[in-house]
Amino acid sequence: MKIINMKTTNIKINSSIKIIIIMTLIIFTILIILPLIFLTVSKESINVFNLNNENIVKNSEITFPINGKVKLYHKEEDSVEELDLEEYIMGVVASEVPANFNEEALKAQAIAARTFYMNKRNNPDKDSKNKGAEICDTTNCQVYMNKEEIMAKWSSSQAEANWNKIQKAVIDTKGQVLTYNDLVLEYPQFFATSSGKTEDAKDVFSIDVPYLKSEESKGEEIAPKYKSTIEIPINEFVNKINTKYATANVEKKDLALLIKIKSYTESGSVKEIKIGNETIKGTEFRELFNLNSTNFNFDFEKYIVRINCKGYGHGVGMSQWGANVMAKNGSTYEEILKHYYSGVEIQGIKYTP
Repeated sequence: MKIINMKTTNIKINSSIKIIIIMTLIIFTILIILPLIFLTVSKESINVFNLNNENIVKNSEITFPINGKVKLYHKEEDSVEELDLEEYIMGVVASEVPANFNEEALKAQAIAARTFYMNKRNNPDKDSKNKGAEICDTTNCQVYMNKEEIMAKWSSSQAEANWNKIQKAVIDTKGQVLTYNDLVLEYPQFFATSSGKTEDAKDVFSIDVPYLKSEESKGEEIAPKYKSTIEIPINEFVNKINTKYATANVEKKDLALLIKIKSYTESGSVKEIKIGNETIKGTEFRELFNLNSTNFNFDFEKYIVRINCKGYGHGVGMSQWGANVMAKNGSTYEEILKHYYSGVEIQGIKYTP
C-alpha cells in the first residue's frame, strides 16, 4: 500500500497557489496599473510645452514673465533688439494694417499678431534663432516698425492721432491670444485681402488645420488691391515656364490651348494648372509670376499674356480688409476672430514674476 505524504503535498499546493497569486498580481500590474499611471502622466504633459524656458502652457494657463522681453531680429540691420511685448505689438499693428481701420479690426489684428509672436517664441524662424532672437521684422514673420518709423510715414497732422488709436487698440486687448483646445494657435495666419472667401489651409500650405477653413469674407471690393492685372510679353512668359519646368515644352503657337486650369479650391482660386506637359499647383504658378493671389485667369493676345487677379495674399486665416468690413458693419473683435478662425477661444496671458 502506497503511503501519501500529506504534509509534502500541502506544501507543494501552497507553493503553487503562491506562484499563481504572484503571477496574477504581476499581470494585473502590467495590464491595469501601469497604463493608468502612464495615462495620468500623459494627460498632465499633453498641455505643457516650453517656450524658451519662460513661457509655459500648463493646465490651460498661458504665462509670460512680467518683465519679459521680445527678442526681435532686424534683418536689414542684422541686429537683435529687446522690447516690451505690447510695444512690439503696437509696431506690428501699425505696420500691418492702415491706421484708419475701425478700432475693432485693429483689436482683432493686435490679438492675431500677439498670438503669432507667442507661437514664434516656441518655434522661431531659422534666421531669428541663429541670431539668438525669436521673431524677425519682415514678411517672413510679421512686419514691424517702431513708433518713429511709422509716424514718419504718416502726415504730421494725423500721426499722433493714428498712433494713439493703435496704442489704445493694443492696450484694450493687452495679453489676449487665440487658443484652440487650450493651446496657443500654431498657425494664426492673416493676410491683406480675399476674393470673397478665405482659403482652406490644406489647399495652400498642404496641412489640414481645423481652425483654418474656407470662410466667407464679403465686401472687400473696396480694398485697393482687390483686383490687379499684370501683362507679360509672350516670349518672356513662355521662356519663364520652360526654364522653370524643363518638360513643360510650352510654345507660343496655340498657347491658350497649352495653359489650362485643372481644378479650383473651395474659394474659387486655382488649385492646379496644366502648363504644357506639366501640372503644377496654383501656389507654384503664383510664385513663378509674383502674382497677388492664386485667384487668377488669363487673357491671351498676340504679343502678351494678361493675368488678372482677385485678392492679395495667401488667403488663409483672417482677411485684414474683411475684418475691417465686419467691424464697420458692427462686429466686435471677438466676432471677427471667431469668424475667421473656426472653434478658437480668446484667452488672457498670466504675467508671472
